[in-house]
Amino acid sequence: MIGSAATFDGQSLIEEFIRTHFVADNPLVTEAVRRMIAAGGKRIRPRLALLCAEAVGAAPTEHLELAAYMELIHVATLIHDDVVDRADMRRGVNATAIDYGNRISVLAGDYLFAWIFRNVTARYAAPIPHILSATLAEICAGEVLQLRALANVDLDLSDYLEIVVKKTASLFAASAECGAIVGGASAAQRDALRTFGRDYGIAFQMKDDLLDMTADAGSLGKPVGNDLREHKVTIPLLFALRGGDSEFRDAVERFFTRGDDEQIRSIIDGVRSRGGLQATREQIQHYAERAQRSLAPLPESTPRRSLIEMAGTLVEEV
Repeated sequence: MIGSAATFDGQSLIEEFIRTHFVADNPLVTEAVRRMIAAGGKRIRPRLALLCAEAVGAAPTEHLELAAYMELIHVATLIHDDVVDRADMRRGVNATAIDYGNRISVLAGDYLFAWIFRNVTARYAAPIPHILSATLAEICAGEVLQLRALANVDLDLSDYLEIVVKKTASLFAASAECGAIVGGASAAQRDALRTFGRDYGIAFQMKDDLLDMTADAGSLGKPVGNDLREHKVTIPLLFALRGGDSEFRDAVERFFTRGDDEQIRSIIDGVRSRGGLQATREQIQHYAERAQRSLAPLPESTPRRSLIEMAGTLVEEV
């Protein structure tokens, strides 16, 4: 048995748990969910939960089940996101809706949520079920806010942050907080770790927004500029638009109205030349450092250092 989340790659253990425990009554739903899981991923949320448990003195492998539920919540949101966004690819493979259709995809995501919460409520006492149900509500609210913000060239930074906190950072915060709770954290430690998860999640999403404009399709697992293609005003574009360049603003509005993929590279070049990429890098560093500072109430330990390194990695190579 592997004993430390600070040193082990939990992906194989998480996937083994899911493979041996998740079975839906309908084999088609089981196949759809398992295929999304098999597409891979960094398993950051379960690792965060285990590190937070270990940082307050628990053995991480005793809480593998909880960590797996964090990843499965993420998987269910991805299945639904791909339907809402009409995505073709996810993690380098066809989005679930491409192979199974929207109806099966929505039902597969719904079933997975129900399966998770049936098990969580049976296995864990309050407040963990309450935290996770509130998080799911936040994620749904964030998705609605994002839909309403599509193609909005007047989107404010505070509105962008509200979307990010609800849609992305809330699950990181919940993963960290639930890990802290099962690990026996004090109130101060629990608050510190939840804050770490939230600020880490904000920086994580900002980096994802940045990579959408700077990485290659192979490493992204989806086409470059996909956020633009879906008319999302992410933070690099938001900062570029804030510069007051009316020519660039008009070009973005035209793209959102009737643009095609050939214009995406031009928009990305415009974001770069107007400082949007660099401003995003500075924001990533800001929130990553905030996350690191939030760990002050925790004693010095290997898992605490691993959390600090996790946040630091977001700043590297951006």
